[in-house]
Amino acid sequence: MELAAQAPQQGMVLCADCGVPILPSSANLCLSCLRNSVDITEGIPKQAAINFCRNCERYLNPPQTWVPAKLESRELLAICLKKLKGLNKVRLIDAGFIWTEPHSKRLRVKLTVQKEVLTSTILQQVFEIEFVVQYGQCPDCTRMAAKNTWKAMVQVRQKVPHKRTFLYLEQLILKHNAHRDTVSIQEKKDGLDFYYSQRAHAVKMCEFLASVVPVRTQASSAVVSMDIHTSTVNNKFSYSVEIAPICKDDLVCLPKSLARSMSQMPQLVLCQRISNTLKFIDPASLQVADLAAEKYWREPVSSLCAIPELVEFLVLDIEPTGVTNGKWVAADAQVSPLNATSFGQADAVYHTRTHLGGLLQPGDTAMGYNLRSANFNDALWDTLNHDQTPDVVLVRKSYPDSKKRRRGRNWKLRSIAKEAGDDSGEGTGRGALGRKGGLDGKKVERDYEMFLRELEEDEEMRSGVNLYRDPEAEERAKRRREAKALHRARKLNSNDGDADGGMEVEDAADAAVEVRGAAALDGAMTDDDGFTTDGESEWGDDDDIPKIRDDELLAEELEGMQLDE
Repeated sequence: MELAAQAPQQGMVLCADCGVPILPSSANLCLSCLRNSVDITEGIPKQAAINFCRNCERYLNPPQTWVPAKLESRELLAICLKKLKGLNKVRLIDAGFIWTEPHSKRLRVKLTVQKEVLTSTILQQVFEIEFVVQYGQCPDCTRMAAKNTWKAMVQVRQKVPHKRTFLYLEQLILKHNAHRDTVSIQEKKDGLDFYYSQRAHAVKMCEFLASVVPVRTQASSAVVSMDIHTSTVNNKFSYSVEIAPICKDDLVCLPKSLARSMSQMPQLVLCQRISNTLKFIDPASLQVADLAAEKYWREPVSSLCAIPELVEFLVLDIEPTGVTNGKWVAADAQVSPLNATSFGQADAVYHTRTHLGGLLQPGDTAMGYNLRSANFNDALWDTLNHDQTPDVVLVRKSYPDSKKRRRGRNWKLRSIAKEAGDDSGEGTGRGALGRKGGLDGKKVERDYEMFLRELEEDEEMRSGVNLYRDPEAEERAKRRREAKALHRARKLNSNDGDADGGMEVEDAADAAVEVRGAAALDGAMTDDDGFTTDGESEWGDDDDIPKIRDDELLAEELEGMQLDE
């Protein structure tokens, strides 16, 4: 008979402190004695302080960042853990807040940590840390209280007699929300000043401007204060951004060397479009070339003719030559100036070659530059062979300036909130970018109306701008339609008793039913209904006036929800 083998039994030892039998270990101590003799939380402070700014309600995230955080949030817990210096010597298992009264300005955090003690012995311990919330003031609020709110400034300037470039630039800034980090925006005589609380935000704005318009940037700094003990310097940074003084539809005379480097372009060209590069077109040959901003600023030139110098011409005859380049069609045109003031100009007929052959028809009107009667004080113009220069350069097709076009817009543009900051003190208001105010209200209104027409006529330019529905304009259009129907009903009713008038009683009754709701507006109409006593429209015909489709318009409420932070 064989005996079953017995499993070996592990011997017990006595605890070195209390004498309790325990399994043998490297410490030869029971769990209670081990906890009493070894404190793994030694070196971790049980009380700490965090800084809180009452103005902006942000906490200091060491070393210099101020971040917003809610009570008992993960962001606030991370800030609290960063304040503990000895936490890197243990292994953090769990962390969480213990509820406290919000007004107590105390934050209690419960931590669970592990650490290896003695040899191959891991001890886990749970303890609490109390954080005291100390009031302070962040640097941004300090500068605001001292009326020194900005640290970096971007000065945007363009030396041109109009504001169309800044009107378009404003819409690009709004679409890309590039102004979200600005402290304030001030309007100056030739541009805008953007103020920032951080230098990085100003650099980001300069990079955005360089991506949408041809600019050159110069940086400078000024010392505000300096600590001689720590050699710490507080600087203010200024970035001067100059936009090229060439705008869309300007006539430019290029230097001969520059024109040759641009694929043998003629010297006399039109500026077709402005982006981060200048795009020129030769109206005669339809040759197109781009000029990079860096190349332009190495040899800058100014415009020979600008938009205010445009003259309206009547197209007498036009004959396409068969040369095309995209949407442009070369054509020979005969034009005559309209509204001529000098003797002999009204009957003058000019022959020119234009790139608008696909848009113009005999009887249309076009805007262009009259080089025959112009007198330029330009050295590059004097170097041209005037026997080969055209008498007229057509720029774009013009459309009638009717009431229907100006008042029939069912869309609008947003505007940036700006402060009047002109040093000369000439005038007050917003001015430079919007319709209201400005140093010259009529001039700003004229530039704004011209900018709106460009948006209506240029679909490519319109694609880079956010257009919004205008409920007030739609309501005015509805009231005008009701007034038109009311006028029609009255006319039918007045002819109802005439046997030879050709009007039937049923037609008058139908028209009266159609405007039953509009009759209440008869005495309350404050807007011009647009009709004469004969029932003819004062706003002109529709013709081929360009219009903006409804699918291109955005709802301002939905867009505002996306942009608000």
